[in-house]
Amino acid sequence: MKDSIGLYIHIPFCKAKCYYCDFNSFSDKNESIKPYFDALKKEIANYSAIAGEYEISSVFIGGGTPSSVDAQYIYDIMKLCQNSYDLQKDAEISLETNPGTLSYDKLRTYRECGINRLSIGLQAWQNRLLREIGRIHYVEEFIQNYELARKAGFTNINTDLIFALPGQTIDEWSHTVRNVSRLQPEHISCYSLKIEEGTVLWEKYKNGEIKQTEDELDREMYYFAKNELKEHGYHLYEISNFSKQGYECKHNLIYWKAKEYLGCGAGAHSYFNGIRYNNIYGLDDYIDNMYNGSIIENEIAIDQNDRMAEFVILGMRLTKGISSIEFKKMFGIDIREKFGQKFEELINKGLVKYEGDRFKLTDLGLDLANMVFVEFI
Repeated sequence: MKDSIGLYIHIPFCKAKCYYCDFNSFSDKNESIKPYFDALKKEIANYSAIAGEYEISSVFIGGGTPSSVDAQYIYDIMKLCQNSYDLQKDAEISLETNPGTLSYDKLRTYRECGINRLSIGLQAWQNRLLREIGRIHYVEEFIQNYELARKAGFTNINTDLIFALPGQTIDEWSHTVRNVSRLQPEHISCYSLKIEEGTVLWEKYKNGEIKQTEDELDREMYYFAKNELKEHGYHLYEISNFSKQGYECKHNLIYWKAKEYLGCGAGAHSYFNGIRYNNIYGLDDYIDNMYNGSIIENEIAIDQNDRMAEFVILGMRLTKGISSIEFKKMFGIDIREKFGQKFEELINKGLVKYEGDRFKLTDLGLDLANMVFVEFI
């Protein structure tokens, strides 16, 4: 039986860059779309030799906004993957989209080429907030596009939300969560806003035009979502992610379980054969180097100690935590022998608990997760 890996494909194009976004994305490069996809196809084809030894358990097409380009590009990429790789019959194939870039014809094309999971970025239910964070859509477009996705046959939809936005009230956040949960998508991601350097919001923050949300309000918003979504049939399975039973994101679980994956596209990251590496971030450099050099920018070999630390740090993001039995199976050493003192200190601080054979975050640990993770770096 073949081992399995995940495949990430990066589409860096957007209609407009959101004010909070620090991802590798571009809003003014329409002339580069075709040459980029030509280069991307070449990279995907190049990987077919080494990936042929594995089954692909998930494909995640992210960005950028993959739905901002002509659907034929996505169709062609998916057909190439199907012809080049051994995709599992039940492989989860996700596409990131934004309202205002979707149509029924596009959605049907996505279904026809095998995409079976859609992620739609809403972020907030209030048009005022959408404008203030640079979104290109109104909430009405989200509702329309969500209904079109259902009509086109999508039975696995994620909705992305952001809380702790500048000036956002608890009432606005509760209104957002309640309205989205009534639509009953299979998966909901709720992220606390981080104001990242180099973004429009960072400039506004530096200039005193906006303030960061107080920690108390941030936590109030988080726990509102946690409690409200539970009432609507969602379970929190990772710090920021809620799903209906059986609809956890298979691709992201590869990351959180420190398993291997390949990344294609400008700035895409891979973890393969014990090495973490990333492609060149620059769009033109990526295209040029695909034909005239190497597209790899950085690479680092992950030794046994790093692998053990990553297993703990990433796995502790999951509410089910990490298994001491699985750790012993993977690394041939008892987890207490390696990290026993650290876990004892964290348990004494009320940040971690031990249940069955699993170490997991407490509610306080969820709030202070970074304090837990830094202990293992």
